[in-house]
Amino acid sequence: MKTLAEATGVVARPPAEVFEDVLRRVTGGGYPMRTEVDRERGFLAVQGGWWYRGEYRVTADPGGARVEHRVVNAASWGRWGVPLANRFFVGFQAKTTAGFARMLEELGRPGGHGPDLARTVLR
Repeated sequence: MKTLAEATGVVARPPAEVFEDVLRRVTGGGYPMRTEVDRERGFLAVQGGWWYRGEYRVTADPGGARVEHRVVNAASWGRWGVPLANRFFVGFQAKTTAGFARMLEELGRPGGHGPDLARTVLR
């Protein structure tokens, strides 16, 4: 599987709470997705459609919980066509990073309210 985008950030909340919030967010949509969940390792993956696989890892960090996100091309056939079908992913990393930063801001607010407690470190 080829990595198409990555982002990492830290949320000032306990990792177990953040993991459960990430799980609710990425599995609560209206899209049919295959889901892998390993709470012990803090790992979550959702895969849907022809090529998309989003992987999340939530681990302990001195600042709270480190959240890592990776988007990979999981196509088992026609892998070469994924960039063509998605217009060579022009702006994909930037869009993924911006969406991830918004998610971190929301995760930094216990219960979805209150001050923004997230510190985002993107790579």
